[in-house]
Amino acid sequence: MAASIRFGIMGCADIARKICRAIGLAHNATVVAVSSRSADKARRFVADNGLPENTRVHGSYEDLLEDPAVDAVYVPLPTSLHVHWAIAAAGKGKHVLLEKPPALNAAELDRILEACEVNGVQIMDGTMWMHHPRTAKMRELLSDPDRFGQVKRTNSIFSFNGDSDFLKNDIRVKPDLDGLGALGDAGWYCIRSILWANDYDLPKTAIGFPNPVKNEAGVVLSCDASLHWEDGRVATFHCSFLAHLTMDLTVIGSKGTLQLNDFIVPFEEKSAHFTFASDSCFNDLVSAWTTFPKKHVVSTDLPQEALMVSEFSSLVAAIKESGAKPDSKWPTISRKTQVVLDAVKTSLDSGSKPVQIVF
Repeated sequence: MAASIRFGIMGCADIARKICRAIGLAHNATVVAVSSRSADKARRFVADNGLPENTRVHGSYEDLLEDPAVDAVYVPLPTSLHVHWAIAAAGKGKHVLLEKPPALNAAELDRILEACEVNGVQIMDGTMWMHHPRTAKMRELLSDPDRFGQVKRTNSIFSFNGDSDFLKNDIRVKPDLDGLGALGDAGWYCIRSILWANDYDLPKTAIGFPNPVKNEAGVVLSCDASLHWEDGRVATFHCSFLAHLTMDLTVIGSKGTLQLNDFIVPFEEKSAHFTFASDSCFNDLVSAWTTFPKKHVVSTDLPQEALMVSEFSSLVAAIKESGAKPDSKWPTISRKTQVVLDAVKTSLDSGSKPVQIVF
């Protein structure tokens, strides 16, 4: 049996309920502590989420980081607090599973990554769909030069229609908590999917579309952008708190097309599908297609968030038990996503001027 990594949950945000369950489902992880700025709130979280009575409760984040029983922390705090608490966790030798976006900008993220590197701790952002087995199957097809060819165009959409309470009170619309708004919350997923589809080859230029929708505090509620490569590849994305729930991803190659409508959260927890078409063409009368997209179904015993926790815990166990070095794959992917997000934000703020992407 793999070593069980002992998690402390830093904060009782709604998303923490999902990851608490995921830690319980993972074969190599367990929740041993919960912290909040209120010990009573942490106790309620323990009770409401069915954690054992001996789960350690801390009334401050500092106390959680001092807890010798904790190997790793899950941090679901507002983005504006990430740089402080992620660095503090790394400084105490705690491995960091950090909700996305991991920082407000690349400069902040660099401080976090440096602290993790100096202290030899693993960091991973909480982009859960990356860990679903469907993602690996899609990568297999996109990497097939005979069936897919070369990427030419990518389009990604993540939107949901926040109600009046969300648009007024949610931390994601507060400039002092999650000032990136829809771009940081929903746009992060879109940008990551585009980079993933292009095998993390960074675009050269980002252009935010004119007239993004912002609230009175200046936080983005809805926006669009395009990304451009020197070889002619183009990607576009739309992210919004104001439109119907949509999670579309389309990747078009020279020989094939991949499409799915639930790339962030699968329609079903234990089964996910996508369609893939290759060498499509019309009949002689151009009245119908002669080949159709094929539906691929991928099953999983564990939800994607539990697979994320399991993968993160395996990396931590290798460091803890075998003296391995932290895996640089995940922080590198995080930084590439953050750099592109920064460029899009700069373009939006400058009235849609093209912005060069520098890694």
